[in-house]
Amino acid sequence: MTSIQTPASTTQNGRPFWRWLVLLLALLLALAALRPLSVPDEGRYAGISRWMLISGDWLTPRLDGLPFFHKPPLLHWLQASSMAVLGVNPWAARLVPAAAALLMVVGLYLAARRIGCAAVARRAALMLAASGGFLVGGQYVNHDMLVAAFIASAIWCLALAFLHGARPHAGLARLGFACCALGLLTKGLIGVALPGLVLFIWISWTRQWRKVLHLPWVSGLLIFAALALPWFVLAGERYPGLWSYLFGTQQFSRYTGTTFNNPHGPWFYPAVLAVMLLPWTCFIPFSGAKLTDEAPSAPYSGAHAVRLLCWIWVGAIVVFFSLPRSKLAGYALPVLPPLALLAALGWERVMAGRRHGERWFALLALIPAGAAIALTLGPGRDPARLSGDVASVLAARMQPGDAVYACGSYPYDLPFIAHLTQPIIVVQDWPRLRGEAGDNWQRELFEAGDFEPAAAARILQQPAQLTAAAQRKGAWLLTPRDMRAPPGWKAVERGARWRLYASAPEGPEAAQDESLRRCDQHGGEQRQP
Repeated sequence: MTSIQTPASTTQNGRPFWRWLVLLLALLLALAALRPLSVPDEGRYAGISRWMLISGDWLTPRLDGLPFFHKPPLLHWLQASSMAVLGVNPWAARLVPAAAALLMVVGLYLAARRIGCAAVARRAALMLAASGGFLVGGQYVNHDMLVAAFIASAIWCLALAFLHGARPHAGLARLGFACCALGLLTKGLIGVALPGLVLFIWISWTRQWRKVLHLPWVSGLLIFAALALPWFVLAGERYPGLWSYLFGTQQFSRYTGTTFNNPHGPWFYPAVLAVMLLPWTCFIPFSGAKLTDEAPSAPYSGAHAVRLLCWIWVGAIVVFFSLPRSKLAGYALPVLPPLALLAALGWERVMAGRRHGERWFALLALIPAGAAIALTLGPGRDPARLSGDVASVLAARMQPGDAVYACGSYPYDLPFIAHLTQPIIVVQDWPRLRGEAGDNWQRELFEAGDFEPAAAARILQQPAQLTAAAQRKGAWLLTPRDMRAPPGWKAVERGARWRLYASAPEGPEAAQDESLRRCDQHGGEQRQP
């Protein structure tokens, strides 16, 4: 019987390592194709990218047709480009975080390979690829994985530049500047602040400040400015107040404020990281193994400096994100690469040379793979939060020029699924909500509307206007399942989360009813479970 190659051979040569990495990447891509968009995040960010593609406006990210400046646009540029090639579907959008996850793994391998032995580099890369952070975070449409990959790449490049010799390696340093610029263009200030914080502490601890003077500052800053600044300048000219809103309200105020969602205690990120890197976190306490066989020539050079970098990297970012009251699991993703390297060093100390150590590695790798499959395909996909059932009916029945209204909530995923080409008209008591809305979808929409008041007047309407809309042919209304439409609307579909109504203008409706019946027959196959 032919023996099965296990990850053991990652310590012997590179070919099996790449095979295993390709297998894990294939699993990630398969999982990314097997579930509907999650709401609100995936519906929101995939929808913004789709709108950028169909509108042709690549300068302004838009939510429901309104300027949405919570984050800079790099994620949406990449996702819209992917959709232009592969079509508008969730898998095309998820290719971007998947590519970012792969960049994080390959970056870890190249960095560890440059400063240590090949076996540790391969082990660390496989530990990261066979983790929940890679297999789950890498298939989720938001900014977290992309900015984490750029933050990690910036730290590796600049740290390796400093470890090059008496003078920093100019090429690596310039690449680090570029990664910081792309991080800024992905999610704002943390793309620069977090690499800067980690490297500041590490350089200070290892007494390398003299090398800072020899960085290629002029060319590095020119690269940074060429990549990061054009969008901020152009968008700031079109939308006065953008900078204060993006950097002030959405970043500084969110970091220091106490009124935003997702409050957790200081235990949150250590617990999240332990789960994200299971089962490999068990080996981190034993990470005292040598990274290389060479003795360092100075107290803070070589392998010792790298291990110190990893611990500073973990500690600085965990503390940074633990200070705010609001915490999200995705914020911990930039910490995974150094933890994976520490776990690989711990494995070398505990398991290297053991008779069945590599078989245990293969078995342990099945734990995160199985967990990722269970999370993707299991009961966590709650249809009661999604709008796919009514979206398919709406897509089949609506005609060009029809207007879609929403009252009571906002269906983040419906414009993407139904391929709407016009914004949903969202009906709420907006003057009242300006004084009452918390950190929710309503605030997202009316703050976006403040950048284009004329568009907001068309898209954000008052409840009284639903009565007039019900008397116009070609109007559709979405309400939450537990909310009934005002008089004049005819029920069409009752889904798991939403109800769909059609306008019922007075007068003959036979032709319209016949059209709906034909479309129902045409779209019935789409609604089969």
